[in-house]
Amino acid sequence: MSVHSQTKRLTLRDLQGLCDRQEPIASLTAYDATQARLMDAAGVDLVLVGDSLGMVVLGHETTLPVTMDDMIYHTRAVARGLRRALLMADMPFMSYVSVDQALHNAARLMQEGGAQMVKLEGDAQQVAVVTAMSHHGIPVCAHLGLRPQSVHKLGGYRVQGREAAAAQRMIKDAMALQEAGADMLLLECVPSTLAAEIRAMARIPVIGIGAGAQCDGQILVVQDILGMTDHAPRFAKNFLTGQASVQAALAAYVQAVKSGSFPAVEHSFLS
Repeated sequence: MSVHSQTKRLTLRDLQGLCDRQEPIASLTAYDATQARLMDAAGVDLVLVGDSLGMVVLGHETTLPVTMDDMIYHTRAVARGLRRALLMADMPFMSYVSVDQALHNAARLMQEGGAQMVKLEGDAQQVAVVTAMSHHGIPVCAHLGLRPQSVHKLGGYRVQGREAAAAQRMIKDAMALQEAGADMLLLECVPSTLAAEIRAMARIPVIGIGAGAQCDGQILVVQDILGMTDHAPRFAKNFLTGQASVQAALAAYVQAVKSGSFPAVEHSFLS
């Protein structure tokens, strides 16, 4: 059966199966139904409705102004367009401060937005939240490394985990979140050697964005791969160059991830 005619929605078990077969997971962000339909047709495995919409859709300087209502609106739109890819949605800034608040907002993303999984930024301090979500049947992805919601605390969009102590903390955080019940890890802007070490220790899929080629999968912001942003990050690549259509660019991205040709060394960070 071709991707175009396949209507069975992928599950966490399917993504774990890709990892077990050492087939990279191809993931992209999406913010509306049209993008979702094109990604399904291109064979994208995992679609994230990211709070990055605050910057690439709503025009804010950071992701911080994005609200739960914004996330639910866009997640619902993407859900209408998807038939195959697993749908994940971001928990926006300050929407998971307490366990009760996190459960309430995650439930909204799933019930009102149609998400199959939620993603939250944090370290081992989020163990209680992740544990509660897991106990209540909410699939969760833990986002480590560069955390855009903490941009002011971090002092900008900088590579994380280069120092030995910081790298060890990130490894401990990743293992703690896995033990708490996280179903997936996302590593953003970390040295490729550190990402490879975390991936080797993890029992769950590890998705990278600026984390090197040794992760179980890759994710990028769709506007970055289509050349729609003024200053694309170093770890991104314009896949529309040389292609005749957006659909062809999305398919080229999926093929590059699946074949292992993306990310290349120039899209990664050294220790």
